[in-house]
Amino acid sequence: MTLEEVLSQKSQKSTGTALEDVLVSAKENDSLTVGVYECAKVMNLDPDSVAFCVLATDEEFERDIALQIHFTLIQSFCFDNDISIVRVSDTQRLAEIVAGESPQLEDAHCVLVTNPADGSWEDPALEKLHLFCQESRHLNDWVPEISLPGR
Repeated sequence: MTLEEVLSQKSQKSTGTALEDVLVSAKENDSLTVGVYECAKVMNLDPDSVAFCVLATDEEFERDIALQIHFTLIQSFCFDNDISIVRVSDTQRLAEIVAGESPQLEDAHCVLVTNPADGSWEDPALEKLHLFCQESRHLNDWVPEISLPGR
């Protein structure tokens, strides 16, 4: 394994931990929207409130053309509105993080982190994710993939 590969792995792990921290913090601050349709509603009604977007893929995504179309529209919206966006490949793990004790969520394919109305919530991990997305865009990776840490 080369030094570049080791550093890349370490960066991925760190970014995955930052994403988990942001999701947990957003949940505690009631700044989380979960579900493709729910996220689309928020984006339509109050696009300025959206701070970050997470799209999760799994086997269902590969077979579901409607979900793929929704992802394309959400990505386009994020690009047009300068919203940082990442992809994760473990929908179940994402659901565990955002649902907590009751991972009964049927649709954790899209998760939005929103800014609270009073603007009081700031998170250094969110800033780290924004920087990661910005660096990825400079490398023409417009929707970078992040691995969520295991339990």
